[in-house]
Order: sequence, then C-alpha cells, then structure tokens
Amino acid sequence: MDTKTGTLYGISVGTGDPDLITVKGVRLLQMVSVVAFPMGVGTQPGIAQTIISPWLTADQETLPLCFPYIQDETELKLAWKQSADQVWSHLQQGKDVAFACEGDVSFYSTFTYLAQTLSHHYSPINIETVPGVCSPMAVASVLGYPLTVRNQRLAILPALYTLEELEQTLGWADVIVLLKVSSVYPQVWKILQRFNLLEHAWVVERATQSEQMIYDRLRDRPNLQLSYFSLLIIHVNPFPFS
Repeated sequence: MDTKTGTLYGISVGTGDPDLITVKGVRLLQMVSVVAFPMGVGTQPGIAQTIISPWLTADQETLPLCFPYIQDETELKLAWKQSADQVWSHLQQGKDVAFACEGDVSFYSTFTYLAQTLSHHYSPINIETVPGVCSPMAVASVLGYPLTVRNQRLAILPALYTLEELEQTLGWADVIVLLKVSSVYPQVWKILQRFNLLEHAWVVERATQSEQMIYDRLRDRPNLQLSYFSLLIIHVNPFPFS
C-alpha cells in the first residue's frame, strides 16, 4: 500500500518577536515531525529559525534550506529545486513538513518559491498556509502610527527593483513603504530631499527584533549603513484626522 503524501504547511511567523506568531501557527508548527526554515548566513541561525526556536519540541527534526540572497535567476532556480527535493524526501514518506517563513507567507516570501517549485516538479502537493504579521504592519506598530486611515492610498514597493518608480508613486500615494531599501538608500534619500519629505520619513531596521533600530530626522542621515532587513516608510500627505 502506497504511503500517503504528507502536507506542506507554510507558517507565517512574524517579523522577529516570537509572540507575533498566531495560535494556529504554533499549533501546526508543533504538530509536524519536520520543521524547515531558511538557512542562516555562515554559522548564524536564520531569523525564522530564531523566531520559532521557543516553540519547537526536542523530538522534531529541523531542516535548514538554502535560499541565497542573489539575483542570478539560474542560480536561484537551482537553489529552489535543491530545497524542494529536500522537502519532498520527507513528504513522500508521509511526513508533514512545516516551513517557517519570516513575516507573512504571501508577502515577498521565500515560501512562494518553494511551494511553486514543489508543485511544478512533484504535483499534486498538499499545501496549506497560515497568515501572519508582515513588515509594514510591524513597522507601523513600532512607530506608533497607523499605516493608513480613511481614504489614504498606500503603495508598497521593493525599492531594490523599483527605485525608478518612486518619483511617479510620490505623485499619487499618500503613504509609501519601501522594502529592501538598504542598497539604494542614498538614492532614495536624494529623492526625498528633492521632494522635501525627509522630515516625513522613517527607517526601521529589524522591526520587533532585539536589534531593532528606528531612524528619524533623516535630513541628517544621508548615508545610513543598513542591514538587508530595513524598511523605509514615507508619509507623503498628513493623516486626515480632521
């Protein structure tokens, strides 16, 4: 008799604080026999691994997967396929696998690449996802500001790939969130200076983590050295409370 294929659970674990994971996420995370997550850099644990470590049990198998921070499409697809093969080796034995994903599984997530690669090479695959807290919501929380109110228009841009669209977006959005801003921050700063928006912008690095940093008064900060996990939020127009 053939073994029933296991289920792959994509579990959103929030942006750093272990308490931001949902009750459903914790329940599924502790239910499975195999827990996967993106591998850290060098000997350091990855962020998702650090977030979930308080919730894991001693008898669960952990499965670090390599998702390199590169832009070469060929190398990326090879890494996704290798990770998919590792997960499939457990699923085909009937084991359920939880993939812990920083932030939310549907929001610029490594889980998407894993799930799509598995479905392409080994379909049909049983896949379930659990939503969670993504970085724009976490940043709004740590700043103590609402992300949007009333009829405000929100734009979320991965700055590394869409920097040339920023000036156009400033013309119609009321609030702009720039993800992956670290490598293009100097260029973004110059645009904000030209539009007189430096006093209405904030950078949050590693939101809700123990190393969290908040940078305001950006007029005096043209050359911030930021980590990959940094986000910039711009209030183009003031909140319409009146």
